[in-house]
Amino acid sequence: MRPRRSVLYMPGANARAMEKAKNLPCDSIIFDLEDAVSPDSKSVARNQVESAIQSGGYGYRELVVRCNSLHSPWGKADVERFACADVAALLFPKIESADEIAQILDAIDDAGGTKQIWLMIETPKGVLDVRTFAAHPNVEVLVMGTSDLVKELRAEHTADRSNLAFALQQCVLSARLLDKEILDGVHLDFRNQQSLREVCSGGRSMGFDGKTLIHPSQIETANEVFGHSEASIAGAYAVLEVWQEALASGKGVAVLDGKLVENLHAAEAERVIAFAEALAARG
Repeated sequence: MRPRRSVLYMPGANARAMEKAKNLPCDSIIFDLEDAVSPDSKSVARNQVESAIQSGGYGYRELVVRCNSLHSPWGKADVERFACADVAALLFPKIESADEIAQILDAIDDAGGTKQIWLMIETPKGVLDVRTFAAHPNVEVLVMGTSDLVKELRAEHTADRSNLAFALQQCVLSARLLDKEILDGVHLDFRNQQSLREVCSGGRSMGFDGKTLIHPSQIETANEVFGHSEASIAGAYAVLEVWQEALASGKGVAVLDGKLVENLHAAEAERVIAFAEALAARG
């Protein structure tokens, strides 16, 4: 169990921002070498991200590097630099096929590394074919690229994202089928905390494990919405207690506060408790 409530993109070209990220309460950091870096800054960003990782000090925060596509002029150099780096995973953009997964893993192997990979789902083909390529055991997390997806669909950004509902739900269903984690896309209106909360709540209700973020001001809301309150954690312990008592008595159901408790409720309670314990273990 690794909480990924808040996953913050950090532009690789901004060394100062990457240094400040060492003290931010996000669960994960994505050092971005792709969209957030102009073509003439790719080499500088690569060097700065490497220095940031080597400097340490990120504590419990999970570190990921978003590489450029292997189809770009910079992707191979990104993989060669970070295949053996002290990061949890490498993230790749606009993935659409199993062939791309094979090419990525071959590139990592050629560089002498072994890494879990995260995949950006941000094109119509990626959404519709996600089950055909995301099942690979080295694929750990799916990341929605909603900004690019809106562009590819010739759609518009809307407050309730109802126009993306099918695409988002298709990817969540696939993630659950394949037993992968899945992160919701970024919220561009980063100064609007109310709309951020609404989008996070919608993503949480849909089944996303966390939210990718573009600004530190978004971390607190994402942590709250995708986390569990003290009351819900206490409730989970209570559910497990009555469930275990029921099992010990040879019963298949239990009752808590007038509500039926079955095995599915116990399984969800176990997940909530494991989440809370994982957070507590970080210190």
